Amino acid sequence: MTTEEERTKAATIFDVARLAGVSHQTVSRVLNELPNVRPATRERVERAIKQLRYIPSPAARALVTRRSRTIGLITTGLPEFGPSTTAVNFNEAAREERYAVIMASLLQLEASAFRQAAETLVRQNVEAIVLITSNRSALGLLQGMDLGVPFLGVVSQGSGIHRVSLDQYAGAKRAVRHLIDLGHTQIRHIAGPVESMDALERIRGWRDTLAEHGLVAHEPLFGDWSAASGYEAGRRLLGEEFTAVFCGNDQMALGLIHALTEGGRSVPGAVSVIGFDDVPEAAHFSPPLTTMHQDFAQLGRDAMEVVLAVLSDEQAPNPLQRVPQLVLRASTAPAP
Repeated sequence: MTTEEERTKAATIFDVARLAGVSHQTVSRVLNELPNVRPATRERVERAIKQLRYIPSPAARALVTRRSRTIGLITTGLPEFGPSTTAVNFNEAAREERYAVIMASLLQLEASAFRQAAETLVRQNVEAIVLITSNRSALGLLQGMDLGVPFLGVVSQGSGIHRVSLDQYAGAKRAVRHLIDLGHTQIRHIAGPVESMDALERIRGWRDTLAEHGLVAHEPLFGDWSAASGYEAGRRLLGEEFTAVFCGNDQMALGLIHALTEGGRSVPGAVSVIGFDDVPEAAHFSPPLTTMHQDFAQLGRDAMEVVLAVLSDEQAPNPLQRVPQLVLRASTAPAP
């Protein structure tokens, strides 16, 4: 199969919509030769259809339906602080726009379960589906589905899809630069799960920043976002030489501080520790935790903003990213 044939086979109504900069409903109106489409918009859609060699299906032609003012929301994994806060604020932003949200929660992001959840939402006539996940297998699922409604991913990687995110890579670079500015040259990293896009982006930011300053990046230790996994990683680090640790999230930083203190290495006297997320409890750790603040509430509102833009034929910012901000507290200090 040639590259052009592959592109032709893969083209969906959403590919056409993205290329033309309109919503899938507008593409459907053009396919059905309905009125109320501006001539310039119609020409842009027709040009995109021709460029992609898109062949519409009967389902695609039928996508102009009554507005349900309902959005589907799929979340994956345990109800951790970041995703839960994002979901709550997405729901609130939707309510303010007089949209209802139907939610589906998946403990594991598996293809069959994800498709079943998405198809169930489509049968309830949702206008769009939003997926909040950090699991990197989500990218293939999002790019490979054509269920007749637009998808938006709250994901930190991916191209060719509507998405919003917090810039994990830039946030990690800021965290590591803070430690370097304090004079630290031996900076270890406790990362989140290997299947997490967020964790991989933070690893990449940590490695690149060390490389930019001519510093060695030892292999990261991996946890599962829990304080217990941070504690276990900390115990493994006790026999090694280092003066600072960049933790993939605040809970693992909490466990690390426990292990370091128990092993006779004071924070920040002997070791500086920086976390990621800025959970409400971070200010009350002992010592209070320096961390990267992620505005999960704004992330939820951003997701709704992009959904509205897509549904209104407007050009959505793609991708829309915000950079986490450094919050200085007592767990970091100049290198000993």
